Amino acid sequence: MTDPRAFWAAAAWLPDGLAHGVRLTVADGRLASVTTGVPAETGDHHLPGVVLPGFANAHSHAFHRALRGRTHGDGGTFWTWRERMYALAATLTPDTYLDLARATFAEMVLAGVTAVGELHYLHHAPGGVRYDDANVMAEALRTAAADAGLRLTLLDTAYLAGGIGRPVTGPQQRFADTDAEAWAARVDALRPDATLTVGAAIHSVRAVPRDAVAAVAAHARRRALPLHVHVSEQRAENEDCLAAYGATPTRVLADAGALGPSTTAVHAVHVTPADVALLGSTGTGVCLCPSTERDLGDGLAPGAGLRAAGCRLAVGSDQHVRTDLLAEARDVEMHERVAREARGVLDPAGLVDLLTTGGHTALGDPTGGRLAVGAPADLVAVRTDTPRTAGADPAQLVLVAGSTDVDTVVVGGRVRVSGGRHALGDVGVLLARAVDAAWREADLR
Repeated sequence: MTDPRAFWAAAAWLPDGLAHGVRLTVADGRLASVTTGVPAETGDHHLPGVVLPGFANAHSHAFHRALRGRTHGDGGTFWTWRERMYALAATLTPDTYLDLARATFAEMVLAGVTAVGELHYLHHAPGGVRYDDANVMAEALRTAAADAGLRLTLLDTAYLAGGIGRPVTGPQQRFADTDAEAWAARVDALRPDATLTVGAAIHSVRAVPRDAVAAVAAHARRRALPLHVHVSEQRAENEDCLAAYGATPTRVLADAGALGPSTTAVHAVHVTPADVALLGSTGTGVCLCPSTERDLGDGLAPGAGLRAAGCRLAVGSDQHVRTDLLAEARDVEMHERVAREARGVLDPAGLVDLLTTGGHTALGDPTGGRLAVGAPADLVAVRTDTPRTAGADPAQLVLVAGSTDVDTVVVGGRVRVSGGRHALGDVGVLLARAVDAAWREADLR
């Protein structure tokens, strides 16, 4: 099938809100025109329901998808969950990593995600042995994203310690570089392309010593790379940081020059009021991951407070306990309702911003996440006639719709999902095969 050069929607979410009778034309993968109040023309590709800009999943660990439904047997904690994650990480090969990431990314596209920020730290072979191609695992992610039809911001992650003042051990050796300079050399060898943006990440202040935080942040600034970092996801992280440095993780990052508009702090669950003010005053973005934060018992992040302080908000599916970005955005509001005992803390337009412009900006593309001339031709058609969405006000669709209501996904003008089916075929089958293969290796070890 030839990819359409024009799309028509009965309703579409434009930068100033919902519009009707919208015709969008495409040239070189970008929107060449956006016209409202017009009928479809002959040859236009009709999109059902309400059309939104492509969603940005601002925080992902693709290989964690294999943990879904496998970590709940004895309750446990974040730290026992982490041991299960280490068992999986110990055995993945470039081939099994590719298959798992391809299926995981395809599931994202089914859910309306057109761009993902992959916080990539599974760099080396078991035991920390360097592959001949130092970026072979990153290249597996590049291939997986291309196959799935997804824009990828590869957030290559510095991971240098097993905890504050502790060496890396066991499976962590696969994550770790010898120092910040070795990390930077590997990042500099990565080459961007039409759908891959190179980014950087500091895993956390637990995994990167304070002096190295400054070095990684400085390198990201010199290269103009988006920089992401886990911040205060667990209380134990704050306690360890206060004991070692006499400061919160946010303050350590600020003192190292790691905060600013090109930085995104992930989670920010246990930030203090002073931390919130510091993140806001530096223009640092924050990515919230409600499903992960609930699943791991992290707590509720102060999303509304962070936004009020000046932080740009985004959402991510993180460990992929579910892959539903509409639900992630909605849950930011629902968490605020629980915490504040009030409704409407974030309105529908604010939730669309979480899904779109906030996430794309965090991933290094301020042109993404909007239906406007010059923006990427990334479109998500959400049905309004399903059991979940029937009867809803289209302007409030984000408060009721989910991934199963996504009908059509267009990335760079190419139709990747049509009628709820991905171009790769049955994504459930792909996932089952990839997850089974990953655990087969882990169970044999």
